[in-house]
Amino acid sequence: MLITGGAGCLGSNIVEHFLPTVEKIVVLDNFATSKAMSLPVASNLDVVEGSVADSALVEKIFSRFRPEVVVHGAASYKDPHNWVDDATTNVLGTIEIIRACERWSVHRLVNLQTALCYGIPRTTPIPVDHQVTPITSYGITKAAGEAFVLQSDLSHVSLRISNVVAPRLSVGPIPAFYKRLRSGEKCTVTESTRDFLDFRDFIQCLMLVIERREVNGVLNVASGEGHSVAEVFHIVADHLKLVDRKPDQVIPPSDDDIPTVVLDPSVTQQLLGWRSRISFEESVRAILAWYDEYGVADVYSHLKSPR
Repeated sequence: MLITGGAGCLGSNIVEHFLPTVEKIVVLDNFATSKAMSLPVASNLDVVEGSVADSALVEKIFSRFRPEVVVHGAASYKDPHNWVDDATTNVLGTIEIIRACERWSVHRLVNLQTALCYGIPRTTPIPVDHQVTPITSYGITKAAGEAFVLQSDLSHVSLRISNVVAPRLSVGPIPAFYKRLRSGEKCTVTESTRDFLDFRDFIQCLMLVIERREVNGVLNVASGEGHSVAEVFHIVADHLKLVDRKPDQVIPPSDDDIPTVVLDPSVTQQLLGWRSRISFEESVRAILAWYDEYGVADVYSHLKSPR
């Protein structure tokens, strides 16, 4: 198994899940928004530092390890102004992975896609056949990369994923509020709604997708429930025993943010017999307990800084 972006939050948790049962896992990561220390040391784990857009390196990995399953999670998003880096990783890098999968007859390619590919939705929850009209560099380039995945003749699935709550989470309101509230900093809450999915539910879906090779195309992977950013703030404040703490400011979403992102997972439920089981609050409180023990590292965002 090859996992690109395997040192990131989602990737490293996928590695930890499969490591006890898979003969060999190879991680390819450039560590732009991740750290090598996130990965365990194991005899059946090889970690390669580099870019998915490096065609020579990608070919070397495929020729040496010959993976049967590829989970493509590498993505550039940390600087919304850097269109070139986003396009290089998310578009050209995806093409390199697809072509290598074709050359080496990979059995299954799973592309990890962002729910932001839909842009500002016409309807909520967002159905899987909704028009793809992203509004950010991250969303635009991820949508372009996905389009190439869907054009391939490989056995492939692109998973459009809501906000996965998992150990080492470094994106979104949960780590941001935890870090700020613990430090006594000001907290601004946006009037936004998001769909949060526990990693334990996500990994059950991923395993089904890898096994069910007759299922191809695009799937929404989400709880299908919307929760406000304010709800996240109050759970974090309660966890830290800041019972009277209120947001310092409540503001509308910025121009490059999307007010409501809630996905409709009904097609995924029908095709795979899968649905999320872990509640929003249980999931958030579990990750807060993880932060208590291990802390929060750098917090990233795909959004532009407020003017």
